[in-house]
Amino acid sequence: MTRKPQQQRAKATVDAIVQAGFLCLAKHGIEGTTTRHIADEAGIGVGSLYEYFANKQEVMDAMYQMVVADVVSMIQPLTPRLVKMEIHEAVRTLLYEFRELLMRDDARYLKYASQAVNVAQRDNLEPINKILNDLVVQYVMHHPEVMRLRNLPVMSYIIINGGIFSVIRHLGESAPMLTFDQLAGGLADMAKHVMDGEMRKVDNEQ
Repeated sequence: MTRKPQQQRAKATVDAIVQAGFLCLAKHGIEGTTTRHIADEAGIGVGSLYEYFANKQEVMDAMYQMVVADVVSMIQPLTPRLVKMEIHEAVRTLLYEFRELLMRDDARYLKYASQAVNVAQRDNLEPINKILNDLVVQYVMHHPEVMRLRNLPVMSYIIINGGIFSVIRHLGESAPMLTFDQLAGGLADMAKHVMDGEMRKVDNEQ
């Protein structure tokens, strides 16, 4: 960011620019969006935009950081509830909350995620990774039998990331083959099936 906002008015301008970025991306796509599009949508001159962002990529970076922060803010208060649930209910609940976040404000995050296919390759996913790792650790503390699973980190990664990208793809389809309830239920069933199967393997080896 070219200049970090200090005063409330400047912070409001930066927020307006970032919000305009989401709207422009939905209208023009990532490649088609320009800084002039964003400035016009925000109701400011291009010169004012350049006071805070050197180029379009910096605006996109700020958008990405906002998405990451909101995902963390969504998961954090859910964690005390999720860790007390059985795996099936926990997965379903998390997927439904994720859908609600994606569809908020005229689905701006869904439109962003559907186009920003390189989101998962970004280096600054650490806040999300940390909150998800904390969720897994706390879940294990409430369900100590899960500690017997040797490949828990692998299972957690596949279930969480597979669920996230399945939700994004499903919500982005104009005529999905499944209802969202069927998708969430199927992913939750899969997670429970995998976990139960691994637990049986451990029992048989003892």
